[in-house]
Amino acid sequence: MQPLYQFHQSVIRTIERDFTRFLYNEIHWAQRMLAIKGPRGAGKTTLMLQRLKFGLQLPATEALYITADHIWFYAHTLYETVVSFAQQGGKYLFIDEVHKYPNWSTELKNIYDGFPDLRIIFSASSALDIYRGEADLSRRLITYTLPGLSFREFLELKGVATIDPVCFTDIINHHESIAANICTRLRPLSQFQAYLKTGVLPIIAESRDEDIPARLIQIINAVLEADLAYTRNIDAGSVVKIKRLLGVIAESAPFKPNISSLARKLGVSRDSIYQWIAYLEHARVLNNVSQGGKGTSVLQKPDKVYLENTNFSYALKQNPDVGALRETFFVNQALNTGLQVTLPKQGDFLIDNTIVEVGGKNKTMKQIAGLKNAVTAVDDIEIGYGKRIPLWLFGMMY
Repeated sequence: MQPLYQFHQSVIRTIERDFTRFLYNEIHWAQRMLAIKGPRGAGKTTLMLQRLKFGLQLPATEALYITADHIWFYAHTLYETVVSFAQQGGKYLFIDEVHKYPNWSTELKNIYDGFPDLRIIFSASSALDIYRGEADLSRRLITYTLPGLSFREFLELKGVATIDPVCFTDIINHHESIAANICTRLRPLSQFQAYLKTGVLPIIAESRDEDIPARLIQIINAVLEADLAYTRNIDAGSVVKIKRLLGVIAESAPFKPNISSLARKLGVSRDSIYQWIAYLEHARVLNNVSQGGKGTSVLQKPDKVYLENTNFSYALKQNPDVGALRETFFVNQALNTGLQVTLPKQGDFLIDNTIVEVGGKNKTMKQIAGLKNAVTAVDDIEIGYGKRIPLWLFGMMY
């Protein structure tokens, strides 16, 4: 166990708490087993280490951080490790990237059943379907999702302003006073443009802006080449074709998929295209949006496909379309907040019986004229009025 204790100490030493993701205070840490899922780079590891260092404040013999791909596990099983840890007084075990450990679900089930006094917290790739592991963890496990930064969190991380979250309904009904209050503390538009280009992941705290697109490409490649290989058994040949599919989508997002055309172009079956689009959504590389009332089957074609965030748009395309960026941002922030987003017959998006049309500052109400519960999310304005709501304000929801 000594190598694991040494690893724990070396990793935790550098952790600070000058910025904490919103999810930290929403997690019920006392649960016996919980999982934190999310895209690469969202801060899952930091979140767990902050809990260890500042929340528990226990020695490594009682609260231990390990990563599932540590060389220790070349010669030891996870279950054996927990036996030794418990014998030495272990109470909390934090496991990073659990999907990289073979038979992780079976061993976690056995650990949960065999060590009732042990608290287990683990992180996993967004691509992992935790409830479809070899062992049934559904009755034992609570799962939390950590998305990329909201615009609100970006402002806090950059030291610009600390602002309380605002729910969607309050934005719709009280946006003028909310925006006016925020604008007494900052000028949001220049910060908003910076966020769209580079601000979605906490890597901004340790990277130059000009380096972030290359790092995002590395993250996307890691998701496709490593995470999908671990979680979906995707082979190298399929990864190449999935990259080509992603390139096609990035070039024309929001993308209206023609499954037959894509299948012919990539030389694969229609079912493969359906599966890959679903996998990329689960891995938080894409966001798929459909009309209300449609099913959610893997083989159900989405009506529109967006890149998961605007930073991916800048990383994968030299000059992304500004209209696509606006829609991508809105969909991203709404879905990350937990809202259900569908495509209405008239207008861009439907959320909680509210139709939202997204556009620039010259956007009119023409497309949604006559609709009772309809608003416009308008870019390039600081404060709106009536049914015209600043687009950036929807980045304050989490």
